[in-house]
Parts: sequence; C-alpha cells; structure tokens
Amino acid sequence: MITASIVKELRDKTNAGMMDCKKVLTETNGDIDASIKPLRERGIMKAGSKSDRAATEGIITARINGAATSGILLEVNCETDFVSRNENFQAFVAGIADKLAESDAKDHEAALAVSLGESTLENFVKEKVVELGENLQFRKYVRFDAAPGGVVTSYIHLGGKVGVLLEIGTTKPETASSDAFQELIKDLTLHIAASAPKGLSREDIPQDIVDAEKEIFRVRLLEQGKPENILENIINGQLGKFFAESCFLEQGFVKDPDVTINQLLENKGKELGDTITVTRFVRFGLGE
Repeated sequence: MITASIVKELRDKTNAGMMDCKKVLTETNGDIDASIKPLRERGIMKAGSKSDRAATEGIITARINGAATSGILLEVNCETDFVSRNENFQAFVAGIADKLAESDAKDHEAALAVSLGESTLENFVKEKVVELGENLQFRKYVRFDAAPGGVVTSYIHLGGKVGVLLEIGTTKPETASSDAFQELIKDLTLHIAASAPKGLSREDIPQDIVDAEKEIFRVRLLEQGKPENILENIINGQLGKFFAESCFLEQGFVKDPDVTINQLLENKGKELGDTITVTRFVRFGLGE
C-alpha cells in the first residue's frame, strides 16, 4: 500500500509533484530508492532542482464566460522577463487558462489536479520547466461564480503585471446590458488595479493589522508629547483615515477622489434605477 507518508518522503527527497511520486511508487511497489531513477529519467527531478530559484516574472491572465456569470484569475511565474515575453510561454499560460476556464476547479489545489491529457496541470508545468530551462510556478488561482443577478468581470493591466477579478450584484436583469453599467464595472476594476485596496470593507481588514496601525499611531503621538487622555480620540481619527485609504468601499474613486466608491455605487444605482453592490474582488500583482 502506498501511504501518504511514503509519498511525502519521496517528494521531500526529489521535489517532484505529489502525483508523480505516487505514480512511480506504485510502479516500484513503494521502493523509494528505486523510484528516484525513473523520476530522474523523466526529467521531473530536473524540474524540481530549479524550484528554489526566484520566479517573479510571468503573466497574470483571466477568463470570463460568455454570460459574465463566472470567471477565473491566475498567475503563472517564470524567472526572467525574456521568457515571459516569449510566445511559447505566453501560449503555455493561455492554454492553462483555457483549460481551467472549462473546468470546475474552485481553488488552487483543485486547479493543480485538473487533467491535461494523461497528465495533470501540476505535471504539465513541471514538464515545461524542462523545456524552457527556468523555474516556472503556477502561483495563484481564484474562481468567482456569481450569485443570481451577479456579474463577474476582469481587468488585466500592464500586459499581465496586474490582474483584477470582480463580482458585482444587481437586482434587475436589464442593468447588466446597459452602457452605463458596463462603464461602471470597467472603472471599478481600473480603480482596484490602481489603488490596491486591502479589503472590501472594514470587516475585511485583519484585526492584527488594525492593532499594529493603532500601536504605530500611539507611539508617534507619545513621541510628539500628546497627553494620554486625548490619545484615543486622535487614534480613532487616524484609524478612520487608514480605513479610508485601505477599504475599497471607502476609498476616493480614482477618477474623482471627492467621491467614495460607496457614493459612486449609490449614484450609479439611482441613475439605473437599481441597487448595485460589490460582492467581492481580488487583485493579483505579479510576484507579490
């Protein structure tokens, strides 16, 4: 029986993929030493040997289905800008994106296990490492399936250096087809790409980050000689500014900073006779 611990031991020794290790261990009846040779022969260990090299270049890309109700965003990394601009690498990433768009993979782990012919996406990437001679990483993947009345859209900036996936809700079917709505969702994705919000609302900012900011404010105020009895009021005011800079819905719209995203959504909703809500978003920055 090929146990998980045996698979892990071989993987730790060779840096090969889990499915590769399991397959070859089955062939060798669980003999770890005997399994290393076929992995080497198949070039899989060679791919693994490059995995400690930094891969911070690459491409971020997206796919949205025809109904705009589902979409994916993914990042595939390589070591050099030269390879990222190579047509071979670009076609490789496009092929991964097309395959994942056809799949029902909900997260990164499921995406790695998606079948490509007789192999998996994880193995497909490792095989490409051998071909291109650079460390490649399928680093990030997210999928949005919209709730009823929702629309999923994407934006890719700087030729694949920044990517955004956004889900936005409506209450009227005709809203999504209007020019005003299409302009709105384009503006929202552009804003996210440019402003890099840390979360949708205050509830999305981790408490440890908020606490760290409060402590920084406290130390600065004490160094300025502010009395203890007024510190909390000042800190709360500074926290409000922090949230306004960090939370998507509170940020000033990049095209009109005097209008917050919340106000923009409300104004556009009134114009369209609908209630428009941003459900969620994700932003990828290459190598981040």
